[in-house]
Amino acid sequence: MYARFATGFPALLRYRVTAEEAHAELRRRLATREEAFLRVVERGVFGHPASPYRRLFAHAGCTMGDLDQSVRSRGLEAALRQLREAGVYVAYEEFKGRMPIVRGGLELPVAAGDFDNPFLGAAYQQTSGGTTGIGTRVMIDLDNLRARAPLQLVEDEAHGMLGWPLGLWRGVLPDLGLNNALRRIGYGPGPERWFTPVGPRDLRPGLEFRLATAYVLGISRLCGYPLPRPEPVPLEQAAVVARWVAETLRARGRCALRAYVSLLVRVAAAAREEGLDLSGAVFGGGGEPPTPAKVAEITRCGARYFPGYSVSELGRVGVACTRPAELNDHHLREDHLAVVQHPRAVPGTSLEVDAFLFTTLLPSAPKLAINVESDDYGVLEQRDCGCPLAALGLRRHVRGIRSYRKLTAEGMTLVGSDVLRLLEEVLPARFGGSANDYQLCEEEDPRGFTRLVLRVSPRVARVDEAGVVDAVLEGLRAPSPASDLARATWRAAGSLRVRREEPVWTERGKLMPLDLAGARQRRGRG
Repeated sequence: MYARFATGFPALLRYRVTAEEAHAELRRRLATREEAFLRVVERGVFGHPASPYRRLFAHAGCTMGDLDQSVRSRGLEAALRQLREAGVYVAYEEFKGRMPIVRGGLELPVAAGDFDNPFLGAAYQQTSGGTTGIGTRVMIDLDNLRARAPLQLVEDEAHGMLGWPLGLWRGVLPDLGLNNALRRIGYGPGPERWFTPVGPRDLRPGLEFRLATAYVLGISRLCGYPLPRPEPVPLEQAAVVARWVAETLRARGRCALRAYVSLLVRVAAAAREEGLDLSGAVFGGGGEPPTPAKVAEITRCGARYFPGYSVSELGRVGVACTRPAELNDHHLREDHLAVVQHPRAVPGTSLEVDAFLFTTLLPSAPKLAINVESDDYGVLEQRDCGCPLAALGLRRHVRGIRSYRKLTAEGMTLVGSDVLRLLEEVLPARFGGSANDYQLCEEEDPRGFTRLVLRVSPRVARVDEAGVVDAVLEGLRAPSPASDLARATWRAAGSLRVRREEPVWTERGKLMPLDLAGARQRRGRG
């Protein structure tokens, strides 16, 4: 893997794309989406006997010829919806390798690696998300870095930040900071500063991740594309990042910063506390919904904000609209993804949402996805907003994005199935009560910070709240780099609080480990 990076990286650095070439490449990809999908499926599914999709297609009675005819006669999205009805899809837990695929008489055990692109020459690996189960390794290919450069350029151009000084406040491997540090390859310099929110005192990544980070940084310098060394900046020292932004603005008149939304809120709050005016700066980031409170806190310091929407295994899903209908409004990245929706019941409630299903179109995609659920839902629509991205052909929008199975804080996510044992067995055994006495929910404080609140029934006597917090965080320390990253981040941020109140039951009389319905109602997700 390291040898492939060492030999391929210099060639990648010689690649250059101009704005005109990026526009042309985007239009070409949009015009050939159907052909791209059929080529990926023919090679990566029907040409790959070990693919789990091959079994799904066979179970649905769909051959490559049938698929070709359906796509060409119906269109790509209509064909994907027909496949979903026939059982050709992959649920979130299946894609993570946590449960087998079950469709009628078919039961297919799967692992996360079964969905890796079999033709990918991986250069390095990162771990997806911050969920508390087994993290999903995502292979990053140098060809994929090159393939996504034109759209990264288009995004920077649309938001008026081409060539701007860039700073990152993102974690090192297994977090996605390295991926962000390499995002401008092909059209611009790397970041000038790389701050990491979780340092050695909170988390010490495995040796393989430390070696990989050092290796990539060393090779980048030798190849003439120097990346900055990560600088540990704890969450409570956000003023360090705010001062760098302010100094850069004074010296050069412009500055861009990328981080999770909650980290951007911390930088903005620190700037206001120190009397720093960050007018002229652009803050970009995702990881959690950009609620009105979060965006208001960011813009009070003078910075402009635009959201990001990515799925670790699939890459960027959307590019932020410059004339948005709401805070979280994106142009769908139809150059490399197809998205359809399908009704999905919210666990424990009578609510039903139109869940997103994703399909990859590029042969360099790290994962092969065909109708893969991500547990996200929202509004998918075609709208001509009049912004530069629409003029280039990106006319489908995705907005109002929420999750129906996950809680998020500081960019780290928590899935209900991952905490069942913790809430139903570990806490009752240690502190008393039963599985009905503990529940997690997500709330936003007045400053826009997302907190995870653990409800503990007043029936449970003599609860040491600090001890409960420690027990929950240590319970997340699973044999997974992603879960350990989430634990360290939440401990450093003080994200978890204990509240003595009765857990909230659903309208169907169920007690869910995560109170997702309540979170939606409080935020107007409905």
